[in-house]
Parts: sequence; structure tokens; C-alpha cells
Amino acid sequence: MSRRVQLVLVCFTLVLTMPLMAQTHVSLPLGDPVYHILEVAELRGLCDPLPKAKPYSRSVAISAAEKILSSRSSLRFGGLSDKEYQLLEKFLEPYGKADAGFDRWKGTYRFENAAEGKIHLSAEMGAKNETSVSGAYYFQQDEAVFGEEWWFTPYVVGDLGNFFSWGFILNGGILYSPREQVGIFQTYHSEFGEGHDNYINREMIAYSQPLAHFPYSYQKRWDGFVWNYRDISNSGQLGWPEGLCIGYSMLPEIGGSLFDGIFTMRGGRMFREWGAMSEGSSLILNQSAQPFLGLEATVSPFKWLGFSTITGILEYYDEAGIIDSPSTNQNAFSLSMVEINYKNYFHFDFGSAAVWPKRFELGYIFPLTSNFFYQNNIGDFDNMSLFFDIKGQYPGLANLWLSFYLDEINPELDIFEMDRSMFAFQVGSTAQIPLLPFASITLSYTKVEPYCYTHTRQILPWYGENLMEQAYTNNGEGLGYYLPPNSDEILVRFKTLLSAYTTAHFQYQMIRHGAEYGSAAVDGSSYLSELDPSGRSTKAILRKDFLHDGAYQWMHIIKAGAEHSISSDDGKRTPLQVFFEAGVVLSYFTKGNGNSLSIIDTDEYPKSNGLLLTVGFKIYP
Repeated sequence: MSRRVQLVLVCFTLVLTMPLMAQTHVSLPLGDPVYHILEVAELRGLCDPLPKAKPYSRSVAISAAEKILSSRSSLRFGGLSDKEYQLLEKFLEPYGKADAGFDRWKGTYRFENAAEGKIHLSAEMGAKNETSVSGAYYFQQDEAVFGEEWWFTPYVVGDLGNFFSWGFILNGGILYSPREQVGIFQTYHSEFGEGHDNYINREMIAYSQPLAHFPYSYQKRWDGFVWNYRDISNSGQLGWPEGLCIGYSMLPEIGGSLFDGIFTMRGGRMFREWGAMSEGSSLILNQSAQPFLGLEATVSPFKWLGFSTITGILEYYDEAGIIDSPSTNQNAFSLSMVEINYKNYFHFDFGSAAVWPKRFELGYIFPLTSNFFYQNNIGDFDNMSLFFDIKGQYPGLANLWLSFYLDEINPELDIFEMDRSMFAFQVGSTAQIPLLPFASITLSYTKVEPYCYTHTRQILPWYGENLMEQAYTNNGEGLGYYLPPNSDEILVRFKTLLSAYTTAHFQYQMIRHGAEYGSAAVDGSSYLSELDPSGRSTKAILRKDFLHDGAYQWMHIIKAGAEHSISSDDGKRTPLQVFFEAGVVLSYFTKGNGNSLSIIDTDEYPKSNGLLLTVGFKIYP
């Protein structure tokens, strides 16, 4: 063995055996109630500003929770009440390390080797179950629809030394989520005929939102495709579970932290959210996006400065089979973000992202290279974007933020009139609600312009004659905000912890979206829309007029829900959790007539008002 190899092994062993308390560095899944607690705590000044690259590792979440508990009486506003202190202590009990051997309350078996002089190793195995049934009744159609999901999730996680952790989650599910075809749309606007040169117009099927779920709330949990339960073979592969189907997903992960948390790294396939000023608000990488395998790192040399970067491989949507579908969809994704904080009063982040057809492209992989400007060095083949978020807050009271995502723009044109201006923006505010434990209310307005997140298909030098997809999507779903192009939204959301075992929420949304299909379709309203390349700087065509240039669907969504963990007679949390969400959806279409709008109700664009309900339970949540 060479001296160089010996030196590397010695350094590696020293790192793994440094006498620090072992912590786990695998991620805490998005949607966990801890994220709401951390968001409210940051708003109230109970902890330092946290990175805007999520998910957090379990060690980061636990460290922040300890900071919250220690700052209960040190603040003029927003300090923990005695009730909140006791509630939080009890709430965090399940997040501690499981006992060695079998722990029946957590459903885990844990092995740990922490003997003196040995590298610290641990492994924890367990399994979870989540079952839900959803239903909706639509009055105009006099129709009831139902959906269901059952997921069984075995997992194994562990530590390798004090600074590295690993994990593997396997999900197997039986699921059914009905939707319906609502029409046909063209990827280019009809006035441009069959396209130009290498740009080819396509006719595509437009689908409704999943009928048994609230609009824009359903998240796919399967990898690639599902199988018809009667045919587990290549011929039974489907892109969507419109009948009873079987699906699976795998979420592997390796993560680590060095230099007392200043540098963290992770490789894995998981749900992520970057640059969100509130849960689910990100315009650049939203938690509604599908997971992808990526390598990421975050460096926080000072409390006021942070840098995060990720590069990963995006996945195709199985619409035409496992060979034809990916033949035109072979993309990678890179994102870099700089964060600046002034205590808990001010936050600013900015960065760039790129969806780029796969090849050995070092510039997008190298973290200190600007994705946006690097394209100038290698040619105009990729889908680039810029973004920034700015937030000010008074700890203990409220915050106010502005988020901006820039896809493409020509500053010489009227950005609010020309389709060439492809961007999204959001303004919002979150305030704490006194007297209720960890309660907050969020109000936001989001606008996604036509053609934002889309990209014209191109013939690329390294992919033959195929027109390659480069829209800002992964596995058929948007990477950015959960609304498609040519949409806006008013959102009001309330969340609180009613007890250590119960969380509750209420939400109102007004969503307006241009019709993708039909006789009054609005161009640029789908992720698959393509902006005609020959008229991008021509003022006479390619104009937009929100709500007045075609048919628009209006949706008013009101819903409330709760999660409750069953407790035993002695007050101990049991492995069973129940949840529900119920509400109404009022949907109709309008069409512009000069400066006025009129409601239309046709077979093509019908009214649809419904009641929706989801109930379910989790075992070992």
C-alpha cells in the first residue's frame, strides 16, 4: 500500500472517530410538522435564520429545536409560553434516537456499535404504512368519484462515524386516482400553423386535475410508471393510475456534515424545496416537484452568508412507453443559490438554474460557475433561469416578501403585454397569531406568466434528429411553482398545533388559469406550450391579455384538515395517527368581451362545484 493511500485512510479514520456526539444526517421529509414549527420559530426570532435549501437533515432540525427551547424567555416578542414549551418538548419526543433493539412504540430495530476505539456505526430498520381514501361529489355533473392510496414503506437508516449518514426508503403502493380527458390542445398557437423549419406543432391531450383531490394538491408518489394490477409486465405499464394500479418508489440518500455544520453535503433522490419564503411557496424548486437523484452541498461560513448548489438527473414522464417517452427527454438540472441574512430582520437570496440535455458539461456541475452566464461560452442549447427572493420581518410580529423568477425576457418590449416576457412573481406575508401555540397565517399573491417554465424543443448536436424536450419539468410535473403557466393565485393559509398530538390547518385559494384546450384556448397555458421562435421580437403578434384573451378557469377552494396522533391512557403517543381534509371547490370559466368578463357554461367549458373529503391513517408515521 502506497504512503499516499495510507495517509488518506488515516485522515478518513480520524474524521470518523473524532469524539463528538453522533447525530444522523439523513433528511427529514418535507411535509413533516417540524418544518412548520421551525418556520414559526424563525418568524418569532426563536432561532437563527435557517438555510433555504430543504429538506433539512435531522441533526439540523434537532439543533434548531434545542435553540428554540433555550430561547423561551429571552425575547421581547414571540417568546415561548409555558404551554408552548411543554407542548414542544412532548412534540419532539418521537424525533429522538430509537432504543437499541426493538422499539415497539416506534416500530424500529436499532443496532449501534459505539465501543471505545471503534468507528461509530449504527443502523435502524423499520416500516411505515399510510392508507387514505378520497372522494368528491360534483353537483352539476351529478357524479361521485373516489380514489385511494395504500403505501407500505420499509426503510433502513444509519450512521457511519459521527459525520456521515445513509438511508434507503422503499415505497410500495396500491393506488387509484381518476381523471378525465377535457380536450385537445396544440403546443404551438394555432395561428402559426404547422411550425417553421425544425419546429413541429403537436396535438396533445389535456387532462383534468385528479377528480378525487383538491386542484393542484395531488402529488405523485410512484417512480416512472405504474402497472395495471392485472398485468405486471411491459404491456401493463401506465403513466397514470386511472384504474387500480400498483406502483413503487425508491429514495436512497447519503449525507454528511463537517466543521460543526458549516459544510453539509448530500447525494440522493428526494423531494426538495429551495428558496421558499413560506412552506410550498418556492418559484424555483418547489416541494410539489417530483424527486430526482442529485448531488448537493451547502456552505455557511458565517451566520449571515450561505451558498447552496445541486446538480441532478431529471426523469421522463411515461406517456408513450419506457423507450419512446425518454427518447426525447434526457435532461439534467443544476441550481446554485447565495443567501444573505441580517439577523432575523432581513433575508435575500439569488441564483440561477439550468435544465440542460445530458452530456459531460463541467460548467454546470462546477458550483462556482454561473449557470446563466456559462451558456454564453458553450452555445444556446439549454433552458436557463434567474431568480431572487427578498424578505423583511420584525421578529415576533410578521414578515413581508417578494419572490421573482425570470425565464426569458426582452426589456425592449412591454413585459406585461408581450408573450416574450416569461416570468413569475410572488408577494406574500406571514404573521404569527398570539395565544394559539405555533400558529401563523400566510397571505400571498402569485402570478405565472404565459410560457413561463416552458421551452421550445430543439434538435441538439449530440442527439441526432430528435426534437428534445427542455421544459422546466421533471417526470411531467413542474419544478417550480405548482401552478402551470398563465395562472395566478390568491392564497390564505392558517396552521397551528392544537396539542403535542394534533395539528390543524385552514386554507382558501382563488386560482385562475388560461384554458389549454378548446375553441377559446389561450396560448402559453401548458408546460408543453412552445413559443414560436420567428416572432419573439415582433410587436404585432404574440401578445397576452390575462383573463381577456380566451377562456379562463376560476377555482375557489376552501378546505380544512387536521392530523391527530392517538395517545394511550398514560399520555404516551401510540404508533397510530389519523388525518382528514374536507372542503369545497367552486369552478367556472369566463371569457373576455372587451373590458368585461362573462361567465360561460358549455359542454366544452362547464361549471363544476363539488364537495371533497380525504380520510386516512398512518401506522408509525
